[in-house]
Amino acid sequence: MTAGPSLRAVADLHVGHRGNAGVLDDIRPHHPGDWLIVAGDVAEKTGDIRDALAQLAGRFGKVLWVPGNHELWIGRDDEGTSSPTKYDRLVEECRAIGVVTPEDPYPLWTGPGGPAWVVPMFLLYDYSWTPVPGQPTAAALAGARERRVVASDEFLIDPSPFPDAPSWCRDRLVGTTTRLARLDPAHPTVLINHWPLLRDPTRVLRHPDFALWCGTEQTADWHRRYRAAACVYGHLHIPRTTIHDEVRFEEVSLGYPREWKGRGRPAPLTRQILPPPAAPQVRWVRGESGMPRIARPGEPGPYLEDEP
Repeated sequence: MTAGPSLRAVADLHVGHRGNAGVLDDIRPHHPGDWLIVAGDVAEKTGDIRDALAQLAGRFGKVLWVPGNHELWIGRDDEGTSSPTKYDRLVEECRAIGVVTPEDPYPLWTGPGGPAWVVPMFLLYDYSWTPVPGQPTAAALAGARERRVVASDEFLIDPSPFPDAPSWCRDRLVGTTTRLARLDPAHPTVLINHWPLLRDPTRVLRHPDFALWCGTEQTADWHRRYRAAACVYGHLHIPRTTIHDEVRFEEVSLGYPREWKGRGRPAPLTRQILPPPAAPQVRWVRGESGMPRIARPGEPGPYLEDEP
């Protein structure tokens, strides 16, 4: 147990995947008053999502959830519905078990590192992170298809009644900015979204085209505009800490076994967001094979993020 409570975060648990089935057992509070952010991609099936969040809600003082793209996928269990309808259902399921969603009042963290508004958001993407800045969306998507880079969202997310994902994204942006503008500016914020708010973290993707499905240019200044003390996201499956305009960005994902079994995973799995940690909690080193891996606790550098 730590000396006091902390605001912690994790993402991309993918508990429906066989190799991640037991990962919830590793997610425990460090203090009875800890809050936990779950930044999307818990699972695909509504029952799996609800059951996982209910387990976590029974352990932590408060759990906050935002959807990822996997929660929005329409599978056989969701036939006859759309992704917005499924999202609305997940919001109701969360409320029934006391989990805070992007549709609920933003809670104020008053523990160590606070006070700060904790802001769960659901913003999606709009294909504006094109490989070539200013490139027409149609050309960028066509190029991605030619290079065989197409997100499964294109087949599994049904945005109706919105005509497409960018239209849904615009609707989410308008609603969220309206709510953010009403927050008391006396307190900083912790901004939470499954997709990164800045494009810069996508620069390390193996397939640059995939950035099309990772966010929107419309949020590029939100960390400054809305006084962020920290920004929390997942989706990329590259857990790390970066600093932009003196604001800490925490990618808090676990990912799939084929990823974390080879490169390691953060220890502990949940990341401390507030109070601010004294040093980055995830560092990367070059392994014996030459491939990057997550440094073990206390392992000295050289760290890849410190290289010029």
